[in-house]
Formats: sequence, structure tokens, C-alpha cells
Amino acid sequence: MNDTTEPWLVESDATMECVAESISACYLADETQTVRALAERARLPPQDARQVLERARSLVGAMRCNRKQLGGLDAFMSEYDLSSQEGIVLMCLAEALLRIPDAQTVDKLIADKLSAARFDEHLGDSESLFVNATTWALMLTGRIVHAERLAHLSLAHVLEQMLNRVGEPVIRAAMRRAMSILAKQFVMGRTIDEALRRAREPQQRLYRYSFDMLGEAALTAAAARRYFDAYAGAIPSIGAAAGASGDPNDAPGLSVKLSALCPRFQFAQRARAVRELTERLGALARLAREAGIALTVDAEEADRLDLTLEVFRAVAVAPELGDWPGLGIAVQAYQKRAQPVLDWLEALAASRRRRIAVRLVKGAYWDTEIKRAQEQGLSAYPVFTRKVSTDVSYLACARALLASPHLYAQFATHNGYTAAWLLRVGAECEFEFQRLHGMGEELYSELVTADRAERPCRVYAPVGSHENLLPYLVRRLLENGANTSFVNRIVHEETPIEELVEDPVASIDALGEAIPNPRIALPRDLFGSERRNSAGVNLADPCEL
Repeated sequence: MNDTTEPWLVESDATMECVAESISACYLADETQTVRALAERARLPPQDARQVLERARSLVGAMRCNRKQLGGLDAFMSEYDLSSQEGIVLMCLAEALLRIPDAQTVDKLIADKLSAARFDEHLGDSESLFVNATTWALMLTGRIVHAERLAHLSLAHVLEQMLNRVGEPVIRAAMRRAMSILAKQFVMGRTIDEALRRAREPQQRLYRYSFDMLGEAALTAAAARRYFDAYAGAIPSIGAAAGASGDPNDAPGLSVKLSALCPRFQFAQRARAVRELTERLGALARLAREAGIALTVDAEEADRLDLTLEVFRAVAVAPELGDWPGLGIAVQAYQKRAQPVLDWLEALAASRRRRIAVRLVKGAYWDTEIKRAQEQGLSAYPVFTRKVSTDVSYLACARALLASPHLYAQFATHNGYTAAWLLRVGAECEFEFQRLHGMGEELYSELVTADRAERPCRVYAPVGSHENLLPYLVRRLLENGANTSFVNRIVHEETPIEELVEDPVASIDALGEAIPNPRIALPRDLFGSERRNSAGVNLADPCEL
């Protein structure tokens, strides 16, 4: 640092270093202490709490009414949730079509799973044409068949006859057709141009968009180059559709995954990963700035957070970006480090005297985080072991975002109580909602209409082929199909509305000292009284390293 450095910049950098230490200190923090502190930050005065509950009841009631008029992924999930045999079968088959390289093995699995499932019990149960069409595609050949033609037959018997008569290859083709029907509901378009055309449809014009080029982590340098080219190629098209909007956060944007841009995105390869990712993310940021759109860095696994923040900071301070406010990042509330990460981002934004957009999400890799911590023999988990703790963390982080002078809050939620809480606490604040394409339509049809919008809403819109969709789709169905998910529970009419609008802070209070989930033992206690699990070293934690 030279003698001409601004004093305020030196002070801000020192503040950032101090905050960065607190991020690492919270990596595997004590869950009870962490949740207790977050609950106090999320707690509402009694009058505000009553108003939030009243608004939440109204929203959830309207959502249940809207569900009968809307289709899409929510309708599909209500019919084939992961607590049902058929829902599990669908996930097995989707995974099979993606991961099994030979047709013979796929055929054996399809024959085994389809013969066990009772898809015929679901036919006609849903008012959604999409669900019924998918049911028939799963059962027959991908064509919608009128039920009355086969009303006198047992559909399970029909399926068994078909397996015997036409063989597994035809059923395999039907499964692919079923997945393609599902993909059309969940993916915005096969190409960015197709997605942009769809975004111009009258109903879609009510929303902003953040496009996501589908695909998993790059495993080779060539794959990383293809992903980079896909991102870079999409930016001019999105910019042309945005027009001259002025503020990039008012325009459509692009979400990028750092794991897609470097095949060695891991702490053990820190030097290479930071070098390559800073160069590539910086190039994309410059393109986005020229196009007048926003660029958001997606969140990934916990052991990549430090690298993500290091790369993000390197790009954010680049002189060529100036005071451009279009660079944003996603933060996962289910990580114990979420609150200090927001403090770090606030310090970064203050040091650059610019605004940073923050997409607050709950998190999509919970199962992976739990399993990795167990396999590595860590002292604790990087994520909360109860969903209600994540809900409390989300609200505490939301309050910090709403109070921040330098962070633009973007709240990704499909939860009616969370939306009501945000509208009350953030009544005088600027922020936007976000939802997944194909999901959350029941909630946002209440909040965003042609006549009014309580807050802008941005749709996270996947773009890509059917093959690239499947891993992402399976992850989202697993994430939202769990029995504890608001999205899953709201579709079951037997679930009282009062259960869907419970204040998570009150739920934490009711737990007393039992905040960690007793059914999820710490990694060291994985084998119970049999033996102590072998202890590992968290090499992704700079302090422990």
C-alpha cells in the first residue's frame, strides 16, 4: 500500500480483515449459542409479531386458493412428494437416466421401479393438466391418453402388459418424455434467446429475471472454457433485452457458478483457483457492466465459501469496474457463517463506496454438508441441523440486510410467513423478492399483479437442455420436497394454516436447550457408543489450516 492511499480505504481494509476472522471463527460454531443470538436479532415486538401473523394467514389462505388455478412444479410436487412411493421412484428414474451409461441397466431399473409404483392412483387426482399429462407419460408412451378409453382396465395391469409386450426401451422413451414435460415447466428456455422471448410474454413481463446457464461443476479446463463462453455469449443478449434501464439491479441479470469456471475450485488448489477465477469473473463483470446488467455469484458448498469471498473481493476492488453496483453475490442462511459474511460484505461495499446486491437464500446443499462433515470427522457441522434454525437465521440476516446502507437486499423465498415478515420489517426499505421459475407462483400471484406490486420480484430462471436440467431439478425437488418444507406442506389441505405460519423465533424458544437436532449426532459421535469416529482436519478453514 503506497503513501497516496486514501485514509478511509486503509481503515476499511483493516475492518474487513477483522470481520474476515469472525467468519472463520463461526465455521463450526456451537449451534445452540449461534441460534440463540440469531433469534434475538430476529425477534419482533409483540404488536409487529401479531401483524405479521395476520398477514401470513391471509397470504397462505390465498396461496391455497391459487394452487387450484396454477400448475407447474408446485402442482407436480403436491402429487408426487418425496414421502410417497411414486415420488421416490421418479427421483430414482431421473437419476438413472442421467447417471447410468448403458441402456440395459436403465431398462432393468425402470422395469423394477415402475412395476412397484402405483401411478394409476394419481391419475385425475390433480386439477393441473400438467400433472395429469406427466402421469400418462410416465405410464404409457408420452402421449396424453383419455382416461375413459381404459376405464375398465386396471392401469397397473396395463403397465405390466406393456412391459411384457413392448419392452423397456419404449418405457424408457416414455420416461424421457415425462422428464421433458417436467423440464419445460422448470426451465425458462433451451437457449438464452428462447428464454428471453418467453420472458417477454405478457404474464412474464411482471417480473425481473436472473438467468442461470444450467450445468454442474467443470471437471476439465475445456469444460470450464465452454461454461465461460456460454456466460460471455449470454451477456450481450440479456443486455440488448434490458435496454437502457440505468440501474443494473432494475434490469435482467445473469447468475454464475464459480465451480463452472475452474476445474480446481478447492482450497487445496487455492493459488490456481483464485488466479483463474479472478481473471474469468472479472472478464464477465466487465462485459456485464458494458451491457448494463447485473452479475450475481451463486453460493455453493461450505468449503468453497472462503475462496468465493476472496475471488469476489478481488473482482469488486478492480479499478476498471469503478463504482459499478451490478456485482452481486448469494448468501446461504443455513450456514453458521451467514451473519458475519453479511458484515464482511457491508465492510467491502463501504470501502469501495458502492452498493453490492445480496441474494439471501436458505441453501440447497444441506444433505451434502451433513454427510461431508461426517465423512471428514469434523468437530461440528457448518450448517444448522434443524430447519427452524435456518428460518431464524434467514430472518436475522434479512434484518441486517434491510438495515444496511450499502447492500441491496434480494430475498429468495416461497414461504408465506417469511414474505409477511419482510413486508412488515422492511416496510420503509428498498428490496426485491426472488423466486424459482416454475415455483412460488401461488405466493407471488398475490404480491405481484398487473395492477400493483408490493415489491419487485425477480425470477431465477434456468436456461439449458433437458440433460443439463436433471441434476438441478433433482436437487430442487429434494430440497423442496422434504416433509418440513413450506412448499411441500402447504399443498396438503389437512395441514392447518396455523402450522404454516408459526413464528420460528417462538419455535426456537419452545425448544429450550434442545436446539441441535438429537437425531443428527455430531460427526465424532456418528457410531454412538460403539466407538468414536476418527477426527479429521477442516482443511477449508484458514484458521484451522
